[in-house]
Amino acid sequence: MTDAPQGMSSGSAGVPPAPRPAPAPPGTMGEPVIAGSSQTLTTNYFFDQLARIEDKCSRIEDKYARSESLLSRVEDKVENASNRMNEAARQSDLAALRTEMRGLSERTRRLPSTGALVLTAVITAVLTVVLMVAVQRLNLDRLLPQRAAIGTTTQ
Repeated sequence: MTDAPQGMSSGSAGVPPAPRPAPAPPGTMGEPVIAGSSQTLTTNYFFDQLARIEDKCSRIEDKYARSESLLSRVEDKVENASNRMNEAARQSDLAALRTEMRGLSERTRRLPSTGALVLTAVITAVLTVVLMVAVQRLNLDRLLPQRAAIGTTTQ
């Protein structure tokens, strides 16, 4: 029983195993074998397979190159659009700043100038002196409130 394979049941122990077919020589891959030219057919088959694989690789590389160029163009367009948007935002900020500065300059333009302020000060000083002289001449001093002197008695 040492000749029998271990996986066989006890009922078929007396039947010898069927001979196995010889393995195919490496590289034939189930091709029809023609006497004398089997090596050339196998070689041609592999060269054809290799040529097809190279063609597919070439097409894939072309597609990859086209995709890469397309993506680089898209990237350039996005970058240009981004730059334009930044410039537009900057222009918008500048326009808002110009508007604010225009409003500020109009408000400061309406303020009196230095000459007008000096003239107002001079007129105020002259009128104050004239009014004080008039009050003293017309003896209107008593209408002005008297200062209370601390520590002095009034008579």
